[in-house]
Amino acid sequence: MTRVLKPVAMAAALLISSAASAQLFQQQPTARTAPGGTRPGATAPAPGAPSAPRPVATTPSPRAAACHGGASFDKFLAELKQRAASEGVSQRTLVAAAPYLVYDQGIVNRDRGQRVFGQIFTQFAGRMAAVYRMQQGQQRIKAHAAAFARAEKEYGVPPAVIAAFWGLESDFGANMGNLPSLPSLVSLAYDCRRSEMFQNETVAALKILERGDLSASEMIGSWAGELGQTQFLPTHYFNYAVDYDGDGHRNLLRSAPDVIGSTANYIATGLKWRRGEPWLQEVRMPPNLPWEQTDLSTKHPRSKWAAWGVTYPDGKPLPNDDLPASVLLPMGRTGPAFMAYPNFAAYTEWNNSLIYATTAGYLATRIAGAPPMRQPAQPVAQLQFAEVKELQQLLVRAGHNVGKVDGVLGQQSRVAVKAMQQKYGLPADSWPTAELLARMRGPGAQALPAGAIMPQAR
Repeated sequence: MTRVLKPVAMAAALLISSAASAQLFQQQPTARTAPGGTRPGATAPAPGAPSAPRPVATTPSPRAAACHGGASFDKFLAELKQRAASEGVSQRTLVAAAPYLVYDQGIVNRDRGQRVFGQIFTQFAGRMAAVYRMQQGQQRIKAHAAAFARAEKEYGVPPAVIAAFWGLESDFGANMGNLPSLPSLVSLAYDCRRSEMFQNETVAALKILERGDLSASEMIGSWAGELGQTQFLPTHYFNYAVDYDGDGHRNLLRSAPDVIGSTANYIATGLKWRRGEPWLQEVRMPPNLPWEQTDLSTKHPRSKWAAWGVTYPDGKPLPNDDLPASVLLPMGRTGPAFMAYPNFAAYTEWNNSLIYATTAGYLATRIAGAPPMRQPAQPVAQLQFAEVKELQQLLVRAGHNVGKVDGVLGQQSRVAVKAMQQKYGLPADSWPTAELLARMRGPGAQALPAGAIMPQAR
């Protein structure tokens, strides 16, 4: 799956291009690009629709060979084919794939120029977990009841969880992408940014052809190589796709039963779903909660959260049990609040954008019958992009690891923010504020230009 942000990760990044925190999330194909920003009512191409034209090769930029000992693309490709052959791909399959194993500099340029989408969680979730997508998810569960029931029995994954990913990744097949996958994969394999990852993905795609699930001309998807209605990267397609309609093929582009069973298999087997346990629930926070205990990095039994005054949104108490859970505050203590259970790790593995993961979990609860989340009583104050980047620089100077200093509020930045909030005696809810920034600047410090861009967050 695009998990470029996680493998399916890719799908998220797209909505989005093909679903972010100010959490704003950064689109990236390593895990998943983003889901579908397709309009309601869009339909998937007919099974007999013509395939995309064969791609035309372009000349790689000089830097592309830097990580391959200066080898030309042709030499690199020959070695990659040898590897594929050693892993069971026949010459017949390699010959059939050959017209598509060409370099496309446009794909590499697109990968290097991925944009950052700026939306706060409530905006992103409002758009991606819209009522129409919830309703369509419920309709798909009814329409394919047998496949969903079988998947839940065999893998323990609830129908709503599968349907939410299906809706976010492609609007149930309406937006799977329209580019030949092999040129994208082999071009990104030759490029040095994520060469090893995409070499593996290219070989996996050739194995899918060898197995007979798809032909090279049918292998069409998003620009970073994700395939099918839940946007699997080829390694996940090859390893987790199952034949649920009994036709002898694993077709994640056209077969709804195969999509349902394969997605359940990946979530259960690849992402280690825990049968019978919840994944995400909205909760209400008391004003005096020890905020330093919140965030995904800290877990406590539900009984402890209940003792601290955390309740369901309607005020009903949490179960007094030992089920471990974290309190997730995607926009700090004044925004929405969720109880995140061990199964929520499947969402952050599917796509490491916190905004996407939380939205996907929330949409699944809506499809399962939960009411809409409560909106913040007042707008949540947020730093601008340049201010978040400045804060990251100050956090690094203070000895914290924030990952990339990029204006994107990822998990490492959140952990660092929490630590500094605790140091300064501020509510430690991991949400960057103007007060924290001012404290870290110190007296008399000059503010950096804030610009007009919203803060980013993964």
